[in-house]
Amino acid sequence: MANKQGLKPDELYKVCDPDRFDFETTDALASTTALLGQDRVLEALDFSLGIDQDGYNLFALGPPGIGKHQVIRQYLDKRSEDETTPDDWCYVNNFEDERKPFALRLPAGVGAKLCEHLDQLIEELRVAIPAAFDSEEYRSRKDAIESSIRQVQQNAIDGLKEEAEKVGLTVVNTETGIAISPTRDGKPLSNDEFGELPEEEKGEIQVAVEKLQGELELAMAEVPRQLKAARKRIRQLNRQTAGFSTGPLIDDLRETYAELPQVISFLNGVHEDIADNVSVLRGTEDGNKDDASGESAAPHFADVVDRYRINLLVDHAESSGSPVIYEDQPSFQSLLGRIEQIAHMGALLTDFTLIKGGALHRANGGYLILDARNVLMRPMAWEALKRALRAKEIRIESPGESMGMATTIVLEPEPIPLNVRLILIGDRELYYTLCAADPDMRDLFKVPADFEEAIERSEQNMAHYAQLIGGLVQTHKTRPITKAGVARLVEHSSRLAGDSERLSLSIDGLRDILHEADYWAKAGEKDNIDRDGVQHAIDAQIRRSDRLHRRMHESIVRGTILLDTEGEKCGQVNGLSVLQLGNYAFGRPTRITARVRLGRGQLLDIEREVDLGGPLHSKGVLILSGYLGAHYAKDYPLALAASLVFEQSYGGVDGDSASSAELYALLSALSDIPIRQSLAVTGSVNQAGEVQAVGGVNEKIEGFYEVCLSRGLQGDQGVLIPQSNVKDLMLRHEVVAAVEEGEFNIYPVKNIDQGMELLTGITAGERNARGQFPATTINKRVEDRLSGFARQWQKFGGTRD
Repeated sequence: MANKQGLKPDELYKVCDPDRFDFETTDALASTTALLGQDRVLEALDFSLGIDQDGYNLFALGPPGIGKHQVIRQYLDKRSEDETTPDDWCYVNNFEDERKPFALRLPAGVGAKLCEHLDQLIEELRVAIPAAFDSEEYRSRKDAIESSIRQVQQNAIDGLKEEAEKVGLTVVNTETGIAISPTRDGKPLSNDEFGELPEEEKGEIQVAVEKLQGELELAMAEVPRQLKAARKRIRQLNRQTAGFSTGPLIDDLRETYAELPQVISFLNGVHEDIADNVSVLRGTEDGNKDDASGESAAPHFADVVDRYRINLLVDHAESSGSPVIYEDQPSFQSLLGRIEQIAHMGALLTDFTLIKGGALHRANGGYLILDARNVLMRPMAWEALKRALRAKEIRIESPGESMGMATTIVLEPEPIPLNVRLILIGDRELYYTLCAADPDMRDLFKVPADFEEAIERSEQNMAHYAQLIGGLVQTHKTRPITKAGVARLVEHSSRLAGDSERLSLSIDGLRDILHEADYWAKAGEKDNIDRDGVQHAIDAQIRRSDRLHRRMHESIVRGTILLDTEGEKCGQVNGLSVLQLGNYAFGRPTRITARVRLGRGQLLDIEREVDLGGPLHSKGVLILSGYLGAHYAKDYPLALAASLVFEQSYGGVDGDSASSAELYALLSALSDIPIRQSLAVTGSVNQAGEVQAVGGVNEKIEGFYEVCLSRGLQGDQGVLIPQSNVKDLMLRHEVVAAVEEGEFNIYPVKNIDQGMELLTGITAGERNARGQFPATTINKRVEDRLSGFARQWQKFGGTRD
């Protein structure tokens, strides 16, 4: 016979005595870390960050709201303080191929200094080069070269004149150039005068003119070659002048960065490029030719000197220790960097100064934290991230390039070596889905860190939990909490954990209650947050979320949804379910009915037949068939047709927590013994008839209690729960008070027989030595009904399928 005594009040709610704490308010507490109960996670972090091998990146998995980000960030911040600050990274111009900028690796803090030094160099060039070319020495040397060119030209003309005079000719300058003309008495002949000369003389003159014309052409052909040689000499002079003026400036930089070969190579390139672009740098960028040098100065001064700057991608001048970077928008370009472009006269232009770094650049040499779901939601980001980890380098390219779709000429920056430990954060379902679907997970994320959701409610842990609350108070600058308020938070934490023997590690939930309690304390002009303030915050949260709960409860009370809380009915029982709406969960009582008749041993789940029942619910119904066959019909066919349904259920039904209630309704229908409608039932059942634990037991009890309270508590109302759920009870105070006053009851049951006895008041019955149930027991009546169905089935010629 089942124990008809329900649970005692102290079994329904585990009180936290404020006097167990040795402080008055949290102001007296030393702040603790948020690592409470996460020893497994800390071990995984130590291992992942300590092992010097590829692929041992970490995936932190667990439900949202338990402080995964806070735990990991706090751990990494502390660890990184004692680690070496990584190098600076910058891009510089490649003077041989500007499409392929070089990456420079510099000691931490050197990048900013080099930037400053090169900016100073550019300002000094702006003054030093024009000054060098305005010097007397440069002008005299240039004039000497130009004079030599003019002298050579004049000597050639003078020689032609002497030859011409010997044969009676002269060299004259005309509008079209130099010409040869016959003379008479030292004066050139006009065309008329030349025409009056004898033919023989004219022929002799013509021969002499043609000879001198050939010599003139040879002399004039030599002039461009001489000019070219002169321009070359002027360019050499310009390079020497520029070298003399800038050499000391760059030599100072070479001396400063003598231990950095890459910087020296870049400075050498700068020195050479200055000489190659001297006409622009000397201030003749108006596009004119520079005298005999013939050099074009179309580019502007700024266009040239910008190539001597550096693009500082990663600057650790102000850093201490290794970087810890969290990227909340992990797109393709925010992770790997990008190359920006500038619109100019209808074209898109770019250069090495428009290269921008990404999160991998900032985290290089340290740690990068990413939300796994955010990465997967960004196009191409996941594959790009894995590619960088495998290659151990950061290659900046456009998404089109990475897919082989780029058709325009773009920059190809030199890849930067990658040394980073990556921490992904996500829920368990996402982690296991990735492990099953992506083979790279095994190679790249070898260390899972599985976060605990709750810890044991021991004396030591409650003390640590109080310190955690004190730390949140200090961090968020709220009012102090009294020890009574802390005790109420401990109790609420057990409620959130769904277990009176454990504490929830939902940091987000605790922080929200703290903020809201502080708001109400401020509204009440209180200096501290006490127990009433915490309770007010909890009640206010429920109040804001329970509109649908109130409407459904009202529908039951008004009779729109049929539910009996008194009397007795055959084949009818009150089942309990839980609805989760966002962060708010509440219990909903539902009428469950069963009907039986002669049939082929089929249990018809109406919810499943109309596609409202989920797989777990269908599994629970099928278990009932196994229980009936094993418990009652071992030696004859189960000639039963039964239908089970959740009355007035218009949405999906899943889970097996109502399988014990369905079995009670079925046994009641078979035995024709009515069930007390003042009781409600929750619990799953196995084929042996054992009642198993379910979730949401507190909400389920409270849901039925509210209906009974609205209709009037009569003392015989209550809920049957699995024995294994007793430790989970953290019921609201009004429910506990009703039990203490004898107005409501909570009955723990271990098996179906105990439940049937409580529901019907009749003994279930056990088989005697001959294997028979005692007369007048529930099991005897069920067995007789099933054996009667079997005889009728055989009478109709039925066979077992």
